[in-house]
Amino acid sequence: MRLLLVEDDSMLGAALKAGLQQDGHAVDWVRTADEADTAWIAVGKAAAYDAVVLDLGLPDGSGIDLLRRARQRRIATPVLIATARDRVADRIAGLDAGADDYMVKPIDLDELAARLRAIERRVIGRVESAIVIGEIAIDPATRSVVRAGQPLDLTARELAVLLALAKRPGVTLSRDQLIEALYGWEGSIESNAIDVHIHHLRRKLGADVIETQRGLGWRLAAVADR
Repeated sequence: MRLLLVEDDSMLGAALKAGLQQDGHAVDWVRTADEADTAWIAVGKAAAYDAVVLDLGLPDGSGIDLLRRARQRRIATPVLIATARDRVADRIAGLDAGADDYMVKPIDLDELAARLRAIERRVIGRVESAIVIGEIAIDPATRSVVRAGQPLDLTARELAVLLALAKRPGVTLSRDQLIEALYGWEGSIESNAIDVHIHHLRRKLGADVIETQRGLGWRLAAVADR
């Protein structure tokens, strides 16, 4: 998933970003409500993120106000509030403002990752945790991939590319869309990096699993044609 992390605490923000990236997410981290507004709510920006992890106590405003503004503009990006405010009244206010989930600090990274996976499953209408495509089974929770019963050894970025394709079955994803799935603002990428990842995935999964749509991008042939 491509995530926007809104957290003003430097140490916690760095830890959350590193943990989420280790779990395979592309993460953009901002520290103020104004930066979050620019990155997320500004015209044309909302579609850039699969979910937002939102602190409520920001130095220049309220996370609740930011969330309400997004919902008023009909921005449907799933939002998980991560805050020190632990009163029941605060949780009710956050959920009523449009949050999809609510966590109280200190945040357990494993639980945060699991809650984000649950949000993702709800959004795409998938009940089970594993994604099964033909003879390939992908488990985002354990970050494992099996083909015909045999486990495969994929790098983190190969897995991210495969997940991006698998989560949108039958859809052709462009180079830019795959880059967005892999990298945050601070990420760097060689011009042929996606081609290299696709080449390695074909070698491991089978040459006919990922299909090139010339001039458009790539799709999983296992979904589209089998």
